[in-house]
Amino acid sequence: MVLRDAKRFYKRAEAVEAPGGWQILLDGRSIRTPAKTAFYLPSGSLAAAIAEEWEEQEERLDASSMQLTSLAFSAVDLVMPKRQEVVEELTDFGGTDLLCYRASHPAALVQRQRDTWQPLLDWASLSLDAPLGITEGIAAVEQPQASLLALRRAVEGHENFSLTALALAVRTSGSLIIGLAMSHGRLNAAAAFDAAELDQTYELEVWGQDAEANARRQHLLDELAISERFFELLREG
Repeated sequence: MVLRDAKRFYKRAEAVEAPGGWQILLDGRSIRTPAKTAFYLPSGSLAAAIAEEWEEQEERLDASSMQLTSLAFSAVDLVMPKRQEVVEELTDFGGTDLLCYRASHPAALVQRQRDTWQPLLDWASLSLDAPLGITEGIAAVEQPQASLLALRRAVEGHENFSLTALALAVRTSGSLIIGLAMSHGRLNAAAAFDAAELDQTYELEVWGQDAEANARRQHLLDELAISERFFELLREG
């Protein structure tokens, strides 16, 4: 959810602990979400970082510099009311996960996919009890039902704010396994980007750089970095 740019209307922003969680106060008054919902945060570290975003605003609010605030607003206004739909959407990524669809050639790309993607699938098998099959090209592979149920449980195990960060990571990377690896601290944003963009990186190396592709890739990396920081702040408590 994007904040609308507006003139700064407060002098001080601070995070305070309150019954039900942490709140952000602007001149002593608690903020509400764009949907006018009470805004409580589960983590003091996240609340402090969001308060800092508000404190750092200048004469006008710059929505692009308030990414943690926007993601937290999304948790309250978009994910909480539709939690089950979000769980279903993310679980569906597991059935057609990017990491399971491999190239048959050239050999250098095949090896790079194996080296980068297989350890993540091995991690999912061992840590999440969700072994997934792989295939070449676009031929569909039917994943074991038990594995899909295990991935669903892994998604359901996220509380609403963590689920919001997971949704951003999964939608951005195109992979549920990459998103779950980030939420478990198995991957940072840079490693998640490398895995998600492996094919594109290889193509750029072979055919040369493309300004439009590079702009898209930078946006992807920025989104993954937001997700990573959100997870970290939630873990800090």
